[in-house]
Amino acid sequence: MTSARENSMAAYVAVTAAYWAFMLSDGALRMLVLLHFHSLGFSPVKLAFLFVFYEIAGIVTNLSAGWLAARFGLTSTLYIGLFIQICALIALAQLNPEWAMVFSVIFVMLVQGASGVAKDLAKMSSKSAVKLLAPAEGDGLFRWVAMLTGSKNAVKGLGFLLGAAMLALWGYYAAIWGMAGVLALILIAIIWKMPAGLPAGRKDAKFSEVFSKNRNINWLSFARVFLFGARDVWFVVGIPVYFHSVLSDGTHEGARAAFFLVGSFMAIWVILYGGVQASAPKLLRASTRTSSDLTNLAQRWVLMLALVPATLALTVWLVDMPAAWLTTLLVVGLLIFGALFAVNSSLHSYLILAFTTGDRVTMDVGFYYMANAAGRLLGTVLSGVSYQIGGLPACLGTAAVLLLVSSLGAGRLK
Repeated sequence: MTSARENSMAAYVAVTAAYWAFMLSDGALRMLVLLHFHSLGFSPVKLAFLFVFYEIAGIVTNLSAGWLAARFGLTSTLYIGLFIQICALIALAQLNPEWAMVFSVIFVMLVQGASGVAKDLAKMSSKSAVKLLAPAEGDGLFRWVAMLTGSKNAVKGLGFLLGAAMLALWGYYAAIWGMAGVLALILIAIIWKMPAGLPAGRKDAKFSEVFSKNRNINWLSFARVFLFGARDVWFVVGIPVYFHSVLSDGTHEGARAAFFLVGSFMAIWVILYGGVQASAPKLLRASTRTSSDLTNLAQRWVLMLALVPATLALTVWLVDMPAAWLTTLLVVGLLIFGALFAVNSSLHSYLILAFTTGDRVTMDVGFYYMANAAGRLLGTVLSGVSYQIGGLPACLGTAAVLLLVSSLGAGRLK
């Protein structure tokens, strides 16, 4: 028994390490691409479209990733995800500043699509592994998934800061090559040291099994679409572009300083968000609640979250205040949003694993993260469009509406 438990813990640590390495590069790459092309004069809509294929690829990948993991094993999809990310980084290093803008946009969109495939292969593999490795006693499943998800987001936050810092200090191309090299070394180390403990797959797995007949999983996936759409509608383009325009004084040095400041805010937001995610079982007193109690909390928490962007949108729209005061208000408000969003996200991550079964875990998690990717796609497109039409108030107001829709799905969970 002790040997099996130690083996499960070793496999969990290895999976977590692989996921950390990937998300560090993912966060850095997103900030590099966003700030590099913003500095080249790309409009908010064009910036949003750079990430559209990333999210579309996530939708397609998650539908097939669950079947691939069930068919070929979780370690295979994890390794493939890391390998594709390395290839995507190498491809982005080939970007030529002399190319026409249209060609550059298409090229980056396609490479970002490959990165989206990589991200969702790694995510599905890691989250599914938790269901199979976590202790069955008490709130063990909630604690393990909260720790994985929270630490992942903290690492991704460091990636935002790392990407902005590398862009300012080393430039775009040196940063890309450096990340590709480090990730390649990490992939080799993980393949070499990965312990046994994860399923090798089953040859009779059918693709049609991906689509769930469990109403809870379907309604949770619906709620997830609009929860993540509400985050990305201000997170992807709106806030980074707004803060950069406010903080930059138009000079080269001012632009470099703005890179650091924008990257620092994004990093701090995601790190704190990850910390709250990891603490969600304690905040919700999960050890003293039943699964039914936790399910019933889902709608209440998303309604609490909707109040934050609604209040910020009305304040920014109606109140005339100096830029410094407005920036401070937004920072504080969005940190509150991040804390509440973290509890919602962590609760969802637990519920999908609680609702599924061991024989369907990769299928159901893949379907659920397909919905997650659909939400990010919705938020990404709306982020550029709403910011171009109505600025930051439009982004925040749209986020509030999306959260109200998410609450409808959460209310249908049984």
